[in-house]
Amino acid sequence: MAHQETNPWHKVDLLNEYQVKNVAITNRDDLATYQRINGAVLRVGNFRDDIYRNTICAEIPTIPSGVTETYSCGMVGRYVILHIPGAQRILSICELDVNGQLIGNLASNGSTTQSSTSGDWFAEKAIDGNRGLHGLRKGGCSSTLAETNPWWRLDLSNVYNVSRVVVTNRNDCCVEQINGAEIRIGNSLENNGNNNPRCAVIPAIPGGSYSYSCGGMEGRYVNLIIPGVMKILTLCEVEVFGEGPVLKRSILKMMLNSKADLTDQTMREIILEKLASALADRGFTNVTLSWFQTPERVIQKVNAPKRGEPTVC
Repeated sequence: MAHQETNPWHKVDLLNEYQVKNVAITNRDDLATYQRINGAVLRVGNFRDDIYRNTICAEIPTIPSGVTETYSCGMVGRYVILHIPGAQRILSICELDVNGQLIGNLASNGSTTQSSTSGDWFAEKAIDGNRGLHGLRKGGCSSTLAETNPWWRLDLSNVYNVSRVVVTNRNDCCVEQINGAEIRIGNSLENNGNNNPRCAVIPAIPGGSYSYSCGGMEGRYVNLIIPGVMKILTLCEVEVFGEGPVLKRSILKMMLNSKADLTDQTMREIILEKLASALADRGFTNVTLSWFQTPERVIQKVNAPKRGEPTVC
């Protein structure tokens, strides 16, 4: 039986500091008691004991019976608090879902792709900030089709020293769809990035989030691949932590021997475009190409045969 009290509150400890994007609150489906959420205040912040020091995200006049309302916050904090000011109040909700990004998670600004896609289980769902443990019900996970060596890749856009990777496995069913997955980190796109050095192998794990130490491995790409035939790779969330970006600059001088007329500016631009494309295929995209000096056209002279000497054709 619910009891009335002064300033009742409900607090969710996220255990880490998050950039909270939005909070979804589901009211109870009971016409006699749904008003118990009326006047509630939603707060986000890092103050555990003094909840009133946390920032207000939204003030809730009411939520209809059995309805879910979503409130955009965009605030940083470890705690999400829902409270009702006043005496002789009762706070009652059915569900409170928090969607956000873990502070320091490099994956949140990356881009993703995978070897194939099952239904609407797109690659980007593995970095959407929703750990989506109940994959089928929430639809917050990525998944490939059953295939040989399925893989998923995250492009961090820059090179980082990766200290750890946190992988969340689904727990509604099919937990074995992550068994044997290899975490690989590096800068090469050879074999879609799956030939980069290996950080860890994920064993048979239940649903939940698990952290794998990578010891500062350097790389722009984070891959997960399951070797084998008729395998499915399902990921509910991948979080990457490390330092960087690692800034490196190298100058490479090359001498080209070409049958084309390199004194022609248009031809020189075509050559540079082809060279840039070849480098991009190997994972080198942040490259500046230019001519150090204008090439000189050299025409090889062929001496005419002397009188009486045979001509070779």
